[in-house]
Amino acid sequence: MHETAVAQGLIEAILQEADKQGGRPVRAKMSCGRLNAVNDEVLRFAFEAIAEGTPCEGMALEIEHKPLQAKCRACESAFAIDLSDARCPRCAGDDFELLPDAPLVLDEIEFEKE
Repeated sequence: MHETAVAQGLIEAILQEADKQGGRPVRAKMSCGRLNAVNDEVLRFAFEAIAEGTPCEGMALEIEHKPLQAKCRACESAFAIDLSDARCPRCAGDDFELLPDAPLVLDEIEFEKE
């Protein structure tokens, strides 16, 4: 299960940073692209299960899905694409290339100092 591996990696990174910061993690924010096959519900469940008994237990996990980006071949404008209306918002062109999806990133960790 992809989400279990993601949750494990997040917890390991958070615990490493907690050791450096000297505090208890209370909130983390991660982001990923829309095409990443991350199911928020399954990821939160895996995160909570793996976090049990660690300093990460009970912390909040925020997940942001970044929009898919495209680049218009006519005007070279980069834009967040809506696949239900796949046109460039600048020139209304429909000839575009999809840009690489945003990677899975741990953006922020909030700590409570002990």
